[in-house]
Amino acid sequence: MRVKCKMEVALVNRLKIDNEIGNMTAMKLRLDLLELLTDEDILEEALAQQPRYRPEPLFSQTGKGYLRSATEEEKAAEIERMKALHERLEQRLKLKTVISEDQQPKLVQ
Repeated sequence: MRVKCKMEVALVNRLKIDNEIGNMTAMKLRLDLLELLTDEDILEEALAQQPRYRPEPLFSQTGKGYLRSATEEEKAAEIERMKALHERLEQRLKLKTVISEDQQPKLVQ
């Protein structure tokens, strides 16, 4: 659960930065979709970003590193991954809505 909170903070910070730079159009932050994120979704994105991680030369002593800048291909792949994730989350939301509607008590007359 704690990972999802960090993910939410990261997404909000990313939106603020992009908006300040002017790369982002006005949009609504979909917290309802964030609630549907699974650990597998987060792990998938983390593993996709892992090749960009570069440890410092003294990593064994400092335990620090950094992310190198993404190439154009990596940026395009990230956009595709985010679109696919958004579609999966939308499907989960629809499924959740259908299930909750089916569980509503029905009046018998």
